Amino acid sequence: MELRDIEIFLTLAEELHFGRTAERLHVSVSRVSHVIRSQETEIGAALFTRSSRRVELTPIGEQLRAGLRPAYDGIRRSIADASSVARQTAETITIGVMGAQAHDLEPVLDAFRASRPFAEVRFREVTFSDPFGPLRRGEVDLVTAWLPVEEPDLAVGSVLRDEPLNLIVPSRHPLARRDSVELEVLGDLVVPAIAAPEPWMSAVLPHATPSGRPIRRAHVVTTF
Repeated sequence: MELRDIEIFLTLAEELHFGRTAERLHVSVSRVSHVIRSQETEIGAALFTRSSRRVELTPIGEQLRAGLRPAYDGIRRSIADASSVARQTAETITIGVMGAQAHDLEPVLDAFRASRPFAEVRFREVTFSDPFGPLRRGEVDLVTAWLPVEEPDLAVGSVLRDEPLNLIVPSRHPLARRDSVELEVLGDLVVPAIAAPEPWMSAVLPHATPSGRPIRRAHVVTTF
């Protein structure tokens, strides 16, 4: 018997109705009838009793179903497992990251690798001066980026990591001895002019302090 013919027999054994079996398998009723007749001819005995009101399995049909069901289910599982492995083996995801983000995201990556052990993970550095260009050009599948992201053509996914806003100064700078500082202090400093999307700058490096003092910028930078 062909695997499809076995499927027809087992489905009819469940439905006990030629019309419902045909509808479920998207074949014609005549196809179901032809397959069952061919099986009965091959086995040499009736598998179903038919009347105008009901369809029932014969004892031989019951025996055949009991033998075929676990074997058929095993074949289907084996095919599905092989297909799953094939898909995962061929799966490659390229992640755009800035700086050392790949290390920061290690817990997330570990969870992904555990659920997709055959997937290949690749990394590509993106710069904060052009964080979304590689995504738009199809060079990466996703980008791990700071929030907020206000790009109408892009979808924002889950938050993967929360991290504090840090002020980085030379070790000999007076502020280096403090545990924390207020944003107002930036009015006394000169900060890098980072070439990045404006929503990011408004969130992490505003143009003015909370009291309205301008924050001076110099030395345009585009990468870490």
